[in-house]
Amino acid sequence: MRYHYKFEKILSLKEREKDEALNIYQESVKKFEEAAEKLYELLKKKEDLEAYQSSRLVSGLSVQEIRHHQQFISNLEKSIEYYQKMVMNARNRMYFFQEKLLEKNIEVKKFEKIKEKDFLQYHEEEKISEGKQMDDISIQQFLNREN
Repeated sequence: MRYHYKFEKILSLKEREKDEALNIYQESVKKFEEAAEKLYELLKKKEDLEAYQSSRLVSGLSVQEIRHHQQFISNLEKSIEYYQKMVMNARNRMYFFQEKLLEKNIEVKKFEKIKEKDFLQYHEEEKISEGKQMDDISIQQFLNREN
């Protein structure tokens, strides 16, 4: 007799759900990384521009150029603020999907543990059944020798 796990369909469903949760989590990590990289680029650009402006202020800079730089920095700060919010939202989404993935992993592990225990019980029952069959065969052989 072959072993058949009674919750096999549920286990495969839970594994599929876990795989979907993993894909969603990986996608959220990717979006978080993209937003964080963009934020880093903007912060680096602002830092470089401020360093350039300070070095130019020492050598002399026209008022028009100062206004232009300040306007550009102001726009950069708005973009930075926007991307900071995006990074925060992306991080929260990533943590949310990480929790969902952990829950799905736990569910799958529970069903795998149940399957493992069920298989061990099946194996023990098989051993007992084989032992009984061997006893029956031994009794039959003994009785056949007597006759």
